Amino acid sequence: MSRRNPAKAQKQSGETAAGREANSELSRHLLHAQEEERKRISRELHDETGQALMLLRIHLGMLAADTEGRDRQAKIQQATELLDRTITGLRRIISRLSPRVLEELGLLAAIRKEARELSKSTGIKTQLGLPHDLGELDPELDVAAYRCVQEALHNVAKHSQARSVSIHLQRQDQQLTMLIEDDGVGISSKGHVRRGGFGLVGMRDRVVALGGTVRIVSRHTSGTRIRIVLPLAADSTTRKQQSGTEAVTLMKRALVRRAS
Repeated sequence: MSRRNPAKAQKQSGETAAGREANSELSRHLLHAQEEERKRISRELHDETGQALMLLRIHLGMLAADTEGRDRQAKIQQATELLDRTITGLRRIISRLSPRVLEELGLLAAIRKEARELSKSTGIKTQLGLPHDLGELDPELDVAAYRCVQEALHNVAKHSQARSVSIHLQRQDQQLTMLIEDDGVGISSKGHVRRGGFGLVGMRDRVVALGGTVRIVSRHTSGTRIRIVLPLAADSTTRKQQSGTEAVTLMKRALVRRAS
């Protein structure tokens, strides 16, 4: 029977830990880049496409004022209504890409807004268990927590057939804990939502990159329960001070490990 070499095992363990750390740092870097790209696209949609649509609406109004005949007036009215729906849809897309309420009013206000919009658009009742104040949070954690809630509510609206959903959030013992529960059909029902779906994978990637955990419990006809724990004690200052060169180095190391 061969004996395991302690020195070799320790070395392999160290390399594995280093690989996990590099992958985690790579995920954080890519997620940050993704958020920045979302902000850029959101600004361009607002400043260019949004302004162009509003100008087009003004021109339609001027055309309607100068046009006679019921048929022509009716067609202009139809075009205006279609344009209004397009503008509303564009605003919704801009909000999902880069929610201003998160940047201006914080995580709690953003969650309340998501819950209101869910109830308004689907009729699903929402119950919120939020603290009065969370204190100051790292912006990276703010975004991760918000995106997780956003994705969870998107799944509830699209797949769960739920009548109600609850969102609870608590800050305690250097942890931020979120609990999202619905009374729908469960994520595995009829294969509507695969456990490895992109939404849930993205949620896990965000949380794991920050050293947190995600636990999903779902049973047929018993709804889905998502519990997310994010550590608040992570050394965010060190992450913020990391230079671009170091980030690129970590990416290269991770890619080499994956290729080998």
